[in-house]
Amino acid sequence: MLKDLEKTLLGKQVDQLTSAEKKVLKKARERRTVSTNAGEDFLAGSSFGQRVADSIARIGGSWSFIIGFLLFLVAWVILNTVILAARPIDAYPFIFLNLLLSMVAAIQAPIIMMSQNRQAERDRFMAAKDYEINLKAEIEVLALHHKIDEQVVKELRDTRAEIDTLRQAIEALTKQSGRS
Repeated sequence: MLKDLEKTLLGKQVDQLTSAEKKVLKKARERRTVSTNAGEDFLAGSSFGQRVADSIARIGGSWSFIIGFLLFLVAWVILNTVILAARPIDAYPFIFLNLLLSMVAAIQAPIIMMSQNRQAERDRFMAAKDYEINLKAEIEVLALHHKIDEQVVKELRDTRAEIDTLRQAIEALTKQSGRS
């Protein structure tokens, strides 16, 4: 029955189906599930560097990091202007602090961009998984419609045959009662 559906799935011939559609049809034929934990599947293919970039972006884009960094900046300024006023490590205008901030920004920006690219990949991966699941559901619904249609046609044939049998029996009884 699914082979019949393959020929007409989405108005495509079998040779025009994408690899994802063929994969879903194969799983539907085998009565196997398509859905998995897509998040785990995506992370399973991640390299160490990609996981580190995601972690750094997750930390660097958090309020904890922003508040902690603001506290560090305030502490730096107080240390160099109040506590070590006579011999500051980095006197006003805090040139060393500017260098540190520039280096953090220079490192953090590409890492965050890498993480954003990974997020875009993750979104595409999730969309592909959603498509596969939706396609399998659609195939199963079409298969159920096909089964129901076949059952209805069979029942109609059986009913018609019973009606013909009853009609013949009635005609036979009518002929017998007409002779008596």
